[in-house]
Amino acid sequence: MRQLWKWALGLSVAIIVLVIAALIALPAVVDTPRVQALIANGASQALGRPVTFASVSVKVLPRPAVQLHQMQVAEDPTFGTVPFLKLDTGEVRLRLQPLLKGHLEFGTVVLTKPTITVIQDAAGRWNIATLGGSGEPKAAAPRQRAGGGGGSATGAGAILGSSVKIQDGVVTYMARSAGGVASNYRLEHVDLTLTGSPSLLAIKADARVKPGDLSLSLADGSVAISPGKTLLELPVRGQLTIEAKDIKDLVATAAGPSPVIGGGIKGKLALAGAVGSPRASGDVELSNLSVTEVNAQCPEPKRRTLTLPSVKLNASWEDGTLLGKPLTTGLGNGTVTGTLVASVEHGVHVELRDLAVKALPLEKILVDFLCQGYAVSGPLDLTGTTSLSPRDIWNTLSGSGQLRIGPGKVVGSRALELIGGVTRVGSAVSRLLSADVPQSLFSAPLDFDSIAGSYRITSGVVTTRDLVYTSRLMKVAVAGQYTLASGRMNLDMVVNHGRGEIQAKVTGTAASPSIQVVPASVLKNIDPGKVESGLKDLLKRFR
Repeated sequence: MRQLWKWALGLSVAIIVLVIAALIALPAVVDTPRVQALIANGASQALGRPVTFASVSVKVLPRPAVQLHQMQVAEDPTFGTVPFLKLDTGEVRLRLQPLLKGHLEFGTVVLTKPTITVIQDAAGRWNIATLGGSGEPKAAAPRQRAGGGGGSATGAGAILGSSVKIQDGVVTYMARSAGGVASNYRLEHVDLTLTGSPSLLAIKADARVKPGDLSLSLADGSVAISPGKTLLELPVRGQLTIEAKDIKDLVATAAGPSPVIGGGIKGKLALAGAVGSPRASGDVELSNLSVTEVNAQCPEPKRRTLTLPSVKLNASWEDGTLLGKPLTTGLGNGTVTGTLVASVEHGVHVELRDLAVKALPLEKILVDFLCQGYAVSGPLDLTGTTSLSPRDIWNTLSGSGQLRIGPGKVVGSRALELIGGVTRVGSAVSRLLSADVPQSLFSAPLDFDSIAGSYRITSGVVTTRDLVYTSRLMKVAVAGQYTLASGRMNLDMVVNHGRGEIQAKVTGTAASPSIQVVPASVLKNIDPGKVESGLKDLLKRFR
């Protein structure tokens, strides 16, 4: 047993001495000019782009490696002259076992803090499309001598080694339009590992999207290498996890600074498709989704926020379009369901299909958030569709549907003034014409049983033909148009109070409406001889 221990100890010492000797001799073994040419030529062949670096040095500890200083990968000339990839120092690690035998073989390639620029032009072309050349299969490079000590390497395959690692990299994405850069995002703290064989490349990656601090994590990723296909055509698979505490900055970059949209996000998505046109699908949840806006017509505070506690959707992404089916959320005791379609190809455009709203408390939106002068309270039921651009909601809002509100109250000050104006004018007409209009009709027009009808919105202009306000004392039918951005109105109103009706034309703006009562509507069942002088006087007053 003692002899065995001595033998084991002697063997260990011999191995250690051999390793130390190999490490000491490493700078002499490596013919740096030849290695520099070998790595540059092999990497250029593998990437289909010129690869250059200022110098090469040998590092012994903590593991043997060839260091590449001031490394650059050239850009596709179509996209400019700024390098596609730049970094101060990269390294190609050396395999220890061949090194102990006096051979030089390359292992893992480590790129620390590289900066990479990914560009998509206005025609949809990517600067990464030409990486790897044409995608045609290349003959295997012959084994080459790599050092003065008789070592060998294996061309491009040796250059790439068994894996490529990017540590703490930065990837800048730029989408160009005809007028310049349309959008600009960065992936920071990029940690990526590529391993595999000539037919399958395994990928593991983590990164954070800036602005927005959205974390991305790719697990079980792979790219299938197929002869004759370009990089963008290669099939990709994987599991993508996304998470952020607040998406405010990310949304502001895509959709503009106002309104401010924030909230947390979590999701797990299955990745498929091709490198150049990936697809992703899975469940996504937004928590405390908030919309904040400064509204001049609100009393203090002017800055108001509407918050949805949770928004859930089964999401899929393909060809620049996000599909959420179904989307579910709620506010108070109300619920909202539908299908979300959001396109980002030419500016963000959002569409809600199969929209179904049940018992949504309108006062939280119209009163507490929007401070609408024509606000009503009560539960809203609605079915329909809607679409908009977040950068200009009120001028781009479009859609159609049917709604029912109530029971509830008219609470907006301008709505009360409008109803009061119509009824006061109607009352004046009635008195001058000796019509029998009950005064109780105008004393409490606040409570209503329902507001129901259909609508159509085209570029921010709302049109209705059958909106009906019903209360215990009266029924009001409304038809016409209302412009959301300017508040301009062109409405026909018919107030039925049981004993008769008042017809009125409402024009002008929501802030300053013009009311014209149709005298003929009050003349029904009235002796014309009794009211001739009163009607003439009334018309003078309302011209």
